[in-house]
Amino acid sequence: MDSVKLGVVPTHCKFVGGLVPDGNDRLPRNDQGDLVVLSEMKSLVLESKTPISAVQVSYFANAAGSDYDELFGGLKELGLELSLILMVGGVDPTAASDEDAFVQMLVTGLEAAKKYGIETVASTSFEEWMKPDAEPLTGPAYDEAVQQLAKSHVRAIQEAKIENSSVKEWHLEFLRTGEFVTFTNLEKAWEVVKTANQQLGSDIFKVVVDSAHCGDSDLSVGENVTLINEIAAADDLGMFHASAPSTRGCITSDEGWIPTLLAAAQKTGKLTHCYLELFHHEDPALEGLRQLVPNHGKDTTLGRSYTQCVLDGLEDLHRRTQNNASLTS
Repeated sequence: MDSVKLGVVPTHCKFVGGLVPDGNDRLPRNDQGDLVVLSEMKSLVLESKTPISAVQVSYFANAAGSDYDELFGGLKELGLELSLILMVGGVDPTAASDEDAFVQMLVTGLEAAKKYGIETVASTSFEEWMKPDAEPLTGPAYDEAVQQLAKSHVRAIQEAKIENSSVKEWHLEFLRTGEFVTFTNLEKAWEVVKTANQQLGSDIFKVVVDSAHCGDSDLSVGENVTLINEIAAADDLGMFHASAPSTRGCITSDEGWIPTLLAAAQKTGKLTHCYLELFHHEDPALEGLRQLVPNHGKDTTLGRSYTQCVLDGLEDLHRRTQNNASLTS
């Protein structure tokens, strides 16, 4: 079995000051005038002892196109395979009344992926983020939400006309309770993916296995492993996000979720990409999460820079994926 490709989700650059466009719709730059994310990825590629094959970047439709031209062009010049995270907000993806607005946001992101020749997109587009007054959907209301989500995502695929384009896969990611209220575990995420693929008559939709969200969900390690095997057998397994539950910091704070779920996913033979994802414990955009999850604000760097934490994490993941490959070959 071949080892998986290693990548980075550069959330450690912070959303505010790194990934999110500023008040003038420009992507953040450092004191030297360089794009923050591009500068960081250049440093990582230069300093990493292990090969970095891919990068996954959040895409905000309001950002200046020239900035994305520069960012995406620069990342590709580094030899990195680029994946986009389609960012949506201000709508309820489960509500039929918001369908038109929701689909338009998705289409805009898919059009960008087509423009830049990107093969894989991802999104956390199951429900509205951090909606404190929302109640979990159950029974018929839950079933209707699954159908509505599948319908909207399929409609976006069709309206963006991605057939014969560069886009080959769309990976859907659930979030922890508090960030979401209903679609908060791997089983529920897969239900939407299965339904969407059935409606489309394709297997373009995949399920993201994020070790942090799995660890913060209501399912045990064993239940998640069983689901990973079932999802892979159905050809619905997507990328793996190596991220620590709760803290979202250094992966040594993960309490074993990363190695266990990564090994399970890799042993299926269907895993192709593993992305390291760390969050900065002082990112202003995540203040709500720090209030929701006490450990999310903990500094787990042990005095290192976040760049060094990522480099250390990549080295660890490289060893794990290589060993997993050798033990199952």
